[in-house]
Amino acid sequence: MLQPALARKDDRQQPANISAKSFDATQQANGFVHYKGSVVLTQGTLKVTGALATAYLDADNSVTRVVVTGSPAHIEQVDDSGNLMQGNAASIDYDNVKQIAVLTGNAWVNQKGRGEARGDKLTYNTQTSQMTGESSGDGMVHMTFQPKPKPVAAPAEKRGPAAATSAPNQPSATPATTASSPMPPTAAPAAAGSSPTPPQGQP
Repeated sequence: MLQPALARKDDRQQPANISAKSFDATQQANGFVHYKGSVVLTQGTLKVTGALATAYLDADNSVTRVVVTGSPAHIEQVDDSGNLMQGNAASIDYDNVKQIAVLTGNAWVNQKGRGEARGDKLTYNTQTSQMTGESSGDGMVHMTFQPKPKPVAAPAEKRGPAAATSAPNQPSATPATTASSPMPPTAAPAAAGSSPTPPQGQP
């Protein structure tokens, strides 16, 4: 059973409208009306469509029940959260007093954001959005649950590359001074025209 997701509470207080290509009605209390061709029933956000329909009336001439058939018959309604419910089946029997729809024959119901169900017969409460299902013979009821989407995490703030930490300036090594050999003293050139002084004792 899908868990409740409350339908619109004010739908029941809205007028029920039915349109079709033709109809055949009785004029008695607790009577009925047969509708044929493109049948559409609306009441607030509730909408039921099909090829043929029979509406049952109470003593106050209010619609108490509608049976719709089609290929397929269709029902839809929006809940208080704004989510759409849709259903298809060969026949839809809608009790307007209890607000319960019984879908029979290849029935399918989808609740947006919650999941879907398939089976031979699905019973859907349009007031509480609760649903039950069954299948005959060897058939199986199939359900798909839609997980609630998780919020998307905000992207991490991008940061620039960390500034490289520079080592404190080290005193530069003083290059070793290359020792140079002392230059030999340069002999002064002799003055032009002068003779060398002879050593003493020589003539």
